[in-house]
Amino acid sequence: MYPEERHEWIREQIKTNKRVEVLELANDLAVTPETIRKDLDLLETTGILKRVHGGAIVVERLRFEPNLDSRDLTARVQKEAIAKRALEEIPDGGSIIIDAGTTTARLASIMPQDRELMIVTNSISIGMILSPLPNLTILLIGGRLRSKTAATVDSWALSALSEIRVSTALIGTNGISIERGFTTADPTEAAVKRAMVAAAKRVIVLADHTKYGDEKFARFASISEVDLLITDNGIDEVDRAAMELAGLNVVVAPS
Repeated sequence: MYPEERHEWIREQIKTNKRVEVLELANDLAVTPETIRKDLDLLETTGILKRVHGGAIVVERLRFEPNLDSRDLTARVQKEAIAKRALEEIPDGGSIIIDAGTTTARLASIMPQDRELMIVTNSISIGMILSPLPNLTILLIGGRLRSKTAATVDSWALSALSEIRVSTALIGTNGISIERGFTTADPTEAAVKRAMVAAAKRVIVLADHTKYGDEKFARFASISEVDLLITDNGIDEVDRAAMELAGLNVVVAPS
């Protein structure tokens, strides 16, 4: 079992049972206790668990916002699959929005060189990833730069988004639920995402399956405001059916 698969299994256990034990995990996964301790130390940086003597306990994720580097460690393989699938939804021309985030950054990193697009983003890192592509016009949204996520927020960003209209917005999220829709931890980032939704004719959310069932502090879109969710094959079929019953079109990226 690869480390990413092991980490995903541990995440599912902590989410379901609220607590995990080092020796029990080591036995279940056929690895040494020291390997599990290192896994738990790494997963603690992502904010989903807290290390305690002999194991770990779940963290109340509603109140926690991991930084960009920590988020990038989570579900890497799944995010890459989602990004590849999202390429099929990008038009050959016109204008789009790419939201700040780790999955959207992966999308930017595999953008084809032949696309002639105007791309609006509130992420400096995504702008830098895309800048070498000669056929793209990159528009960076101004505003206050949040150090935790490297995203621009506040009134300057909202003002710019209120003046534009694009064909497609590709947006990340920290939480998805039927009741609350799409949520994120910070209200200022939620406001920018909400403005992106309003500026786009078509809204696509890119999110790995670990985001489902999680509710963060601030909502930026209801289920009905999103046209398509692209997720990975780790999504539970019951959860997928519930989202589709609520009216959300869900596409699972090939692994």
